Amino acid sequence: MKKRILGFWEIWNMSFGFLGIQFGFALQGGFMSRIFQTLGANEHDIPILWIAAPLTGLLVQPIIGYMSDRTWSPKWGRRRPYFLVGAILSSIALFFVPYSPALWVAAGFLWVLDASINISMEPFRALVADKLVESQRTYGFVMQTLIIGIGTWVASNLPWMVSQFGVSDSADVGVVPDSVKVAFAIGAFVFLISILYTVFTTSEYPPEDMEEFEREKKQKSSFVSDIVNNIGNMPKTMKKLGVIQFFSWFAFFTMWSLANPALTEHVFDTPAPIEANYDMSIPADKEAFDVANTSFQKSSNLVGSAMGVYGLSSMAFALLLVFYTSKRNINRKYVHMMSLFIGGTGFLLMNIVSPEQLKYCFILIGIAWGSILSMPYAMLSSSVDPKKMGMFMGIFNMFIVIPQVIAALGGINAISSLLGDKAINAMTVAGISLVLAGLSNLLITNKAAISYQGETVIADE
Repeated sequence: MKKRILGFWEIWNMSFGFLGIQFGFALQGGFMSRIFQTLGANEHDIPILWIAAPLTGLLVQPIIGYMSDRTWSPKWGRRRPYFLVGAILSSIALFFVPYSPALWVAAGFLWVLDASINISMEPFRALVADKLVESQRTYGFVMQTLIIGIGTWVASNLPWMVSQFGVSDSADVGVVPDSVKVAFAIGAFVFLISILYTVFTTSEYPPEDMEEFEREKKQKSSFVSDIVNNIGNMPKTMKKLGVIQFFSWFAFFTMWSLANPALTEHVFDTPAPIEANYDMSIPADKEAFDVANTSFQKSSNLVGSAMGVYGLSSMAFALLLVFYTSKRNINRKYVHMMSLFIGGTGFLLMNIVSPEQLKYCFILIGIAWGSILSMPYAMLSSSVDPKKMGMFMGIFNMFIVIPQVIAALGGINAISSLLGDKAINAMTVAGISLVLAGLSNLLITNKAAISYQGETVIADE
């Protein structure tokens, strides 16, 4: 079936669900460490508590990709059923996670939340390749990045926003403040509504050969062997992109898990108070703890707001690319390389900035984020079999989750300790990692991946 060129609003509608997905990811990335610290987690224990996120991605995304490739409903299409199921589960988890009474409950909710978000997210990546002709792929992935940027900025600022309306930032020992609870409730609502908007405004193409598709569905499922075979036979360009993804996502996992403790301590000088250092039976000690805890919660709001700026700058960067790629081709390789260098600089500057200057670091980081969410997927989609797009997108995400697992299992702490015992060293490690990701772009040589080549087929190199 010949695909037609889609207009702006059609691409906007099919991408709009990413607003909700990013609300979930931004609230998770910006405030789960804060929840963990509020419930008593030590700074050095936070990465291992985050291991739920990459492990669920490693397990869920290839499975969902494989299943969605083999799904077709005349009413619901191929990818949309997974959008909807993931949205319902994610909204439930988002609402309840800040009410966790203990650290292990919060860690468990993170497993559920991340698995549910991944059920929705992976099919969205495949949908762009399903719906768009080759010449519009970069445009489509950049459009997703634009919407992701909007979601990142708004969601990251939600606790601060609701506190401006009088919702309290203070709470008892081991209790998450109401400002965070309200923010997560809003995020749950936006997640569900935005996914429903895409589900009901977007149609999908049926399989090109329906008879062959039905025959394959009736065959005995060989999920594990299919995954293993495709991993073993992945295109060379996909492997090279995997190196770039490894360093990129090691950096951002470090930011999501440790930016709050690092920046509240180093930039704002308001580290999370440790309950064991206070005798709560002594009124003066309890008052001192409450003052320190409120200061930490307020500076955490400001860290979240500053992190939201990377969503704005990624949105602005994506907007520029949307206008440019709608009319012209770009060199994806060099755009991505320079963007990662700029983001690495933002992380390194965190060592010397004041609270007022912190937002400028995140502006630079946002340029890298905008590129990470679009350029690798645009390069990948030009290098794989369209019939296996969902599976390959799921397998490709292994290159996202493996570095996060390594980071969570001690990689961040081990490398940061080489620089000293200051919390801010984790951000230095993130900066170095992004610079290495930028240099890894030199591995990409496939002309079809670097830029659109018309209808000419370019062999993978």
